[in-house]
Amino acid sequence: MTTILITNAMTVNEGRSVFQDVLIRGGRIDTLATNLSGRRVDRIIDADGRALLPGMIDDQVHFRQPGLTHKGDIASESKAAVAGGITSYMEMPNTSPETTTIERLEEKHRIAAQGSFANYSFYLGGANDNIEVIKGLDPKSACGVKVFMGASTGNMLVDDPDALEQIFTHSPVIVATHCEHSPTIEAVTRHYQAIHGKDIPVSLHPAIRSEAACYRSSRQAVELARRCNTRLHVLHLSTAKELELFSGQPLDEKRITAEVCVHHLFFSDTDYATKGTLIKCNPAIKTAQDQSGLLTALRDGVIDVVGTDHAPHTLAEKQQPYLKAPSGLPLAQHALVCLLEHVHDGVLTLETVVERTAHAPARLFDVQKRGYLREGYWADLVLVDLNRATRVDDQPVHYRCGWSPFAGRTFRSTVVATVVSGHLTYMEGTIDPRPAGQRLEFDR
Repeated sequence: MTTILITNAMTVNEGRSVFQDVLIRGGRIDTLATNLSGRRVDRIIDADGRALLPGMIDDQVHFRQPGLTHKGDIASESKAAVAGGITSYMEMPNTSPETTTIERLEEKHRIAAQGSFANYSFYLGGANDNIEVIKGLDPKSACGVKVFMGASTGNMLVDDPDALEQIFTHSPVIVATHCEHSPTIEAVTRHYQAIHGKDIPVSLHPAIRSEAACYRSSRQAVELARRCNTRLHVLHLSTAKELELFSGQPLDEKRITAEVCVHHLFFSDTDYATKGTLIKCNPAIKTAQDQSGLLTALRDGVIDVVGTDHAPHTLAEKQQPYLKAPSGLPLAQHALVCLLEHVHDGVLTLETVVERTAHAPARLFDVQKRGYLREGYWADLVLVDLNRATRVDDQPVHYRCGWSPFAGRTFRSTVVATVVSGHLTYMEGTIDPRPAGQRLEFDR
């Protein structure tokens, strides 16, 4: 492997920002110290005082392979991820076929081993009829078990109460849930269909995928987890009301944790007027008050991690009328610079961003030797220029779908370089064509 020396970096790690050099050897961080210049290395990168962070570990992506590759695949979407500073990802099971068996889980790992630009793991999908598969899962072979407690893209709804109880009781790994109450959503949809017919305005999406639907399902998941002593992770919170279900105690003391996604921290319901179905997602983007509450909870540790829920669809699919347009946004390439806007605005600190995007997901999922700038850990790093703007329209969009919901936006930061498992994967707009992603390992 190439030996790399990064000099003059402002390393941000474990609550501290320190100017130092980083020597990478054999794919791992060999030395963190000041004044390492003069070492014999293959490549020197002068950080010139810019911020060097642990790469983002994205706990929720949909890369669409197998079966939905006209939208994206593991190679195309992981390429976009590394261009955005995401060095590891955990991918969801609602592909085609669905990832509800060990054989399909391992098939995804084989695909990623051939073409993933970022490090990878995959969720086993929970279903009404695969409890024996879940019971037999090797805890080291998957990041978690995903349970759709509300219907979303695909057809993986787990709506059998006995099946839910069994999964929550017997899963040998963390249970990650999509929480929306489908009967509530269906009833409100029928109400608006009676008024608007097939022409429901997209602005009603947060009224259909409502606060009530989210809260009812999240409360059910939390109550079930407490009863079954489940290690529960509730994905993509979208309402301030749901926050009352979670605590701000230290992460390592929690059995129940929560995630928020970048689009719920950036967009609000006022954006439907200009973005329309392009920002239709499940759960829905809601009010500015919800957005503010989620940001405060992220700052204070009530919400533990930030993910993307990266979910590409073709532009033609998204431009259909509301009822036909699929839910999901392509986000990975600009997620980190989007999140850093809240640092520029003084809402979050850079140290908090690192905690929620790298340290916390590494601990939450027991990821082995990643998520920190520590000697002996894998070198998963992102170099960020906080004083150089990124205009989305001026960049190539690496997603297969070819569009971004951030079109027209200028972010105040830029991802300069991304190192994945010691390999310089992305540098100043250029992606190395050699995939360097490795299978994530877990201390379980």
